[in-house]
Amino acid sequence: MAAGGRASGRPAKKKGPNKGTGGQKRRSLEGKGATPPAHMRHWFKDKSRSERIAREDRGGTTGAGGRAPARRRSEDAPEYIGGRNPVLEALSAGVPATALYVAQRIDNDDRVRDAIKVATERGVALLEVTRDKLDRLTEGAVHQGVALQIPAYEYAHPDELIDLAHDAGEPPLIVALDGVTDPRNLGAIARSATAFGAHGLLIPSRRSAGVTGGAWKTSAGTLANLRVARAANLTAALREYREAGLFVVGLDGEGTTEIADVQLFTEPLVIVVGSEGRGLSRLVREHCDVVARIPMQAAAESLNAGVAAGVTLYEVARHRRR
Repeated sequence: MAAGGRASGRPAKKKGPNKGTGGQKRRSLEGKGATPPAHMRHWFKDKSRSERIAREDRGGTTGAGGRAPARRRSEDAPEYIGGRNPVLEALSAGVPATALYVAQRIDNDDRVRDAIKVATERGVALLEVTRDKLDRLTEGAVHQGVALQIPAYEYAHPDELIDLAHDAGEPPLIVALDGVTDPRNLGAIARSATAFGAHGLLIPSRRSAGVTGGAWKTSAGTLANLRVARAANLTAALREYREAGLFVVGLDGEGTTEIADVQLFTEPLVIVVGSEGRGLSRLVREHCDVVARIPMQAAAESLNAGVAAGVTLYEVARHRRR
């Protein structure tokens, strides 16, 4: 007997293939065909979606050079105003708010108590959240423990601004923004426009600041009482305004006429404010009846767009009071 109890000289019994080797059934060795493309693999889409959500939670996908590109905000997404004074001013001015966020264990003062009172009276939802949550909602801006959620702004049609003037029995006064990309400038211009009787703002839909939380904050609530219209093409909108009988006065540091010498301020009017530094674009300048400048005694490259709009609107109001 050989080791293990096997009789010597007797051939060993041949075993069949083990399960799982693919040898038992010929079909098991056949290929499954080409791998389907990514868009046909539901598990691929689910995985990609999960990875995308995880990246967004970490602050966005990483682009070239290791930098995280800015997250694009949907036009339908709500905006947030942060800060005790801005929140109270917005609530008191009737800004259409949907929720008031208050930080846990906040150090209350009169502004916080008044904001909560006004929000409660208006039926605005009150939510207590962590400061980290407020940091995310306000995108890192100073919020002092309170933030106000407002719905996405509903822009008017450019023709509606003329209708508002006609309903008031006044010559139209519209302020158009050309290349003004800072929401704080839009908010500051809205304050001046409201103070001096303008009937609305006109902004292009591209390469321009919109009515965001920053604009609401700087406007101190005046955007609640001033209509903002948006045009797909600013020059086309200005051309239609001129066809409707309005004059267009552009503001530019290289203008040939001083603001005090403009003779059109009592007429139906559009004031076009250019961006700081670049001024008016070429096409917009070509659609202006007058390009005016604000003379300055001290040497300076240009005035801030909000300041230039305020000076000009005061001049318009002064002429119209006559």
